[in-house]
Amino acid sequence: MENLTRRDLFAALSAFAVVGTATLGGAIPLALADESGESTATNAKTDPVLSSSQTFPFNTLPVTNLPNGGTMRRVVSGVLATGEFIEVHETMLPPGQMPHPPHRHRNSELLFIREGRLEFLNDGKPERVGPGGVVFAASNVMHGLKNVGTTPANYLVIAISRAEKES
Repeated sequence: MENLTRRDLFAALSAFAVVGTATLGGAIPLALADESGESTATNAKTDPVLSSSQTFPFNTLPVTNLPNGGTMRRVVSGVLATGEFIEVHETMLPPGQMPHPPHRHRNSELLFIREGRLEFLNDGKPERVGPGGVVFAASNVMHGLKNVGTTPANYLVIAISRAEKES
């Protein structure tokens, strides 16, 4: 896993039964992360149902410039046919930067580190992770991330949670 490729990352997506997305006018649905990368609430009645297969060429993913000098490329966001909410994005984090302060949220996250050296704050305990490493952030556990290397860090985030039902 030392040189994780985009192919490897998307193979991991298939392990989570990501079978594609329904799109509106060709646009990729976006719902979970705001421009800081912070998670937002989901709603099973309004989020798109991901029910058709699709590819996502890297150069077509929408890019968001982040306040910390990094970028985020949103891949897909919506409710799987099995009922779980999933959101996937790739982030480039500059040296010395954090995507946001430590926080907790309902969804669980997997981070696949492609490049760079990161420090993952796991419920108050710092853990280092580098290229090919994987981070699991459990639901409702305080966590944070910082690029502790001298080069930009690139990682793919897969956030999963139960879709909330509208009351």
